[in-house]
Amino acid sequence: MTPESAPPALPVVAVVGPTATGKSDLALDLAERLGGEVVNADAMQLYRGMDIGTAKLPVEQRRGVPHHQLDVLDVTQEASVAGYQADARAHFGDIAARGRRPLLVGGSGLYVRAALDRLEIPPTDPQVRVRLEAEAGEIGADALHARLRTLDPAAGAAILPGNVRRVVRALEVIELTGRPFSASMPKRELACPAVILGLRVERPVLDERIARRVDRMWDDGLRAETEQLLTAGLRRGVTASRAIGYSQAMAVIDGAMGEREAREDTAQATRRYARRQEAWFRPDPRIVWLDAQAPDLLDRALAAVREADESPRAGIPENV
Repeated sequence: MTPESAPPALPVVAVVGPTATGKSDLALDLAERLGGEVVNADAMQLYRGMDIGTAKLPVEQRRGVPHHQLDVLDVTQEASVAGYQADARAHFGDIAARGRRPLLVGGSGLYVRAALDRLEIPPTDPQVRVRLEAEAGEIGADALHARLRTLDPAAGAAILPGNVRRVVRALEVIELTGRPFSASMPKRELACPAVILGLRVERPVLDERIARRVDRMWDDGLRAETEQLLTAGLRRGVTASRAIGYSQAMAVIDGAMGEREAREDTAQATRRYARRQEAWFRPDPRIVWLDAQAPDLLDRALAAVREADESPRAGIPENV
């Protein structure tokens, strides 16, 4: 499988939106109707063993639909957007070559954009990153962000001072390329035909769904799963160790937090994450927004796909 695999003949169907909106269920329904295969676009579901805390569908619940980009990394490995982009696009081509429909499913916004859009991934250098992270610890996040604002005002305005990881990444790119980080920010230009379906749920309903999901995760053994992952090196994982739910479970295991507090903290962090997902996807005019609670959800989604298939506009239908 290579990034040069042939592009899909029909538009890729992407199902995006905040966590707990029902993306996996709709994707399975669409896959059954369209003869599709799923390509995961949830960054945390890339990790082997991170199942309960990421709401990863068990194999027996996938209805026989092939899934790709699940369980491809160890928890000690750092997820790479560039690597994901190459793999996801190769999967699109391979799925289409089998006469089937690629479905991109997930809520990690940058991964969705990397798979679908013309997006140049800037280089990385671990030594530069480590040095910048050390500087953040020495001079503080605000001072590091002030440097970014000076070097790249556009990136400084787009990245919050508290998002140290993104500030470090922006400064890393500026140092390695000599160009503003904002020059490499994704643009809304599809690399291949696609129809992007977004699921939305009223906020009170979504908050309740999140609360139920978090309780179910803890009841289903999130702490035990985390203990197993610790033996696999979870603490050494730069990306995996920060995952919502697992960081709280580690705090419980370490005695720094009680389980009740950990459940509440997990739910609160998940609600914040859902707000960030909404803020990421909402401005994209290409997304066809669907009410996740609509009784005719599948029919509306299929109508949007049919319109994209028949449209000369590269799979950008009007909202349904």
